[in-house]
Parts: sequence; C-alpha cells; structure tokens
Amino acid sequence: MSAPRTVVGVSGGVDSSVAALLLRDACEPLAGLFMQNWADDGSGDCRAEDDRRDAVAVCGRLGIPIHFRDFSSEYWAGVFEHFLAEYAAGRTPNPDVLCNREIKFKHFLDAAHGIGAEFIATGHYARVARDGNRVRLLRAADRSKDQSYFLHQLGQQQLAATRFPLGELAKSQVRRIAADAGLPTAAKKDSTGICFIGERDFREFLGRYLPARSGEIRTPDGRVVGEHPGVFYFTLGQREGLQIGGVRGFDAAPWYVVGKDVAGNVLYVDQGVDTPWLQSRCLWSEGAHWIAGGPPAARFSCTAQTRYRQPDEPCEVEVRDDGSLSVAFGRDQRAVTPGQSLVLYDGDTCLGGAVIASTDAPLERRHRAHAA
Repeated sequence: MSAPRTVVGVSGGVDSSVAALLLRDACEPLAGLFMQNWADDGSGDCRAEDDRRDAVAVCGRLGIPIHFRDFSSEYWAGVFEHFLAEYAAGRTPNPDVLCNREIKFKHFLDAAHGIGAEFIATGHYARVARDGNRVRLLRAADRSKDQSYFLHQLGQQQLAATRFPLGELAKSQVRRIAADAGLPTAAKKDSTGICFIGERDFREFLGRYLPARSGEIRTPDGRVVGEHPGVFYFTLGQREGLQIGGVRGFDAAPWYVVGKDVAGNVLYVDQGVDTPWLQSRCLWSEGAHWIAGGPPAARFSCTAQTRYRQPDEPCEVEVRDDGSLSVAFGRDQRAVTPGQSLVLYDGDTCLGGAVIASTDAPLERRHRAHAA
C-alpha cells in the first residue's frame, strides 16, 4: 500500500469525520490516525474508548486505513504537568492551547511524517493562507466556531504542513454533510472541555493531584462572607460554586470571584457582574509567540482576545526587550485572567499571542504594592 499524502486526525467526532470525508472526496491519498492522549484512570469518565470505536467506524465507512498512536506520556509531560503547576500557582491555564502545540501539531505531525505523509489535517475551524514562502493563520469563515485562538502557538513549519478542510464551512453545513454521507458521528454531541476532565466533577478531579485547604472568602475590604473548599478551584469572574448565602449588611445580589491569594489561602469576592474589582485596562504577558516568526513592529495597534469567543478589542501593543508584551486597551476589560492566553489579530489574520502574566486590576495592584 502506498503512503498517504495526508493523515487526518480522527477523534471520533463529527468535525474530524467530515474533514476526512472532504479530503477523500477530493481524491486525496489519505489515512486516519486516532490519538490517545490520556491514560485510563479507572474512573470511567473518559470517552476515549467510545471515540476510538467511532473513529474506526468512520474510517471504515470512508474506506481509508486508520492508524493508532498513544501520546499519553507526552501529554502528561507536555500539557498536564504544566496544567497542575499553573493551578498550584493560583493561575487559570488553557490546556487546549498547549495540547495543540505539543501533541496535535508536534507528536501527531511527527507520526504522520513517520507514516510517509506530507500533510496533516484536523477538524479545527480555522484557515491557512499561503503567501509565497510565508503561511498565515486565519480565522474560520464561521466566526462563531473559529478556533484560531487555540492555534496561535503554531509556527510556520507546522502550518505549512497542515490542512483545515472545515475552515470555510459553518457548523450546520458540517452536520448536514455528515448526515447526507451516513457518517455514524453525524448526530454525535460535541465534546466539551478536556478528555481527562470530561463530564466529571472538576473539584474532585483536581483534588486528586492538588490537595486543597479550605479557607476564608473575603470581600476586598477584608470582611469574611463565607468559606471556600480551595482557592485552586476558582477563577476570576466565576459565580458558580461560591455557596455564599444571605450575608448581613449586603444586598441579595450575586457574588463573583475578584481575586485569589494562594499564599494566604484567601478567595476574594464582590457583588455585581460589573464590579470595578474585575476591571483592568493594561496587561503584561510572558514571552510572546509570533506565527510569522517575529512581531509586526516594536509598537503596533491591533485587536485582541483575552478569552475564547470574546469580541475583538482594540489595543496598543509594546514588545519589550525580553519578548514579553505590554498591552493597553481603550476601555475596561472584565476578568482578564493570568494563565489564560492573549491572542492578537490583524483583521482575520492571527498574529500570535502569549500567556497573560498580570494586569492592573485593583487587587493585583494592591498585592504588588504590598510585595514591594
């Protein structure tokens, strides 16, 4: 059997199934590859075996060979250990970004080359544009499904070897194509979150690896209003799970997480979705990654997202000598969270991004002042 020119990552979901279908119908020499990225922990909560069966069924339906690779050890070292370290530091990581960089577009790409393929393909909603020797990452045509935010850490070599067959399609079209072709995944529910967490209780899962201590929930002015089960379990802007009942002297309005003091084991909250304690206009990042290989300038204007599916926000970017970024927005931003990704855009072109290190939100300014 001759080597395929493209290997498509078949996850057992409808998106990768249709990506494979479209490539097959374009007469692309093709094979599928199913990745196992998490070792079974005995909980029964990971759908990997069900997804594997669906991937096999899809490839059988399409008449293409399928390969299998176990990247669970690579996932642990390249993604999960970082995930735990970030939570232990009180930050909120984005493992999907690391998973794409370290697993799907590194180890999967290497595996595809090992099979003899030139390209890989995935079911991501994004586009690649080739301009001479340069490659650009573009948003998907369906902005509501665009996943370029999670792909911003990819580089020129990775993108040059990647195809995104769904980049011009809407999700409704993908479902219809799958149904018309009789694919067994046509009506399958989209996966949510990360396989190793799945639908299980997040606190129970994280508690296996990061034993947490209960502690006080305080307002920014120091009044105790409740008790938390562990600061690791909460992120800025979160409302759910606080279990703060009626508190004497306060309105019956919802409470939101506005800060965390990991060293002091204190969770800070305030009332109101637009509380000023969640607002910031400036952020500072860790070292940035640029898809083109370097920034467009030392200082430039663009738009940014500080969370997935956030509307574009105009900003001014300064690239500092160490490669980190100083970013100023024209208006207040809500719940910009250290550990999450800042992703920069010029129109539909994704420029790159960086991990958010800190902001000028009120509690962060206070903590820095106390530490000085």
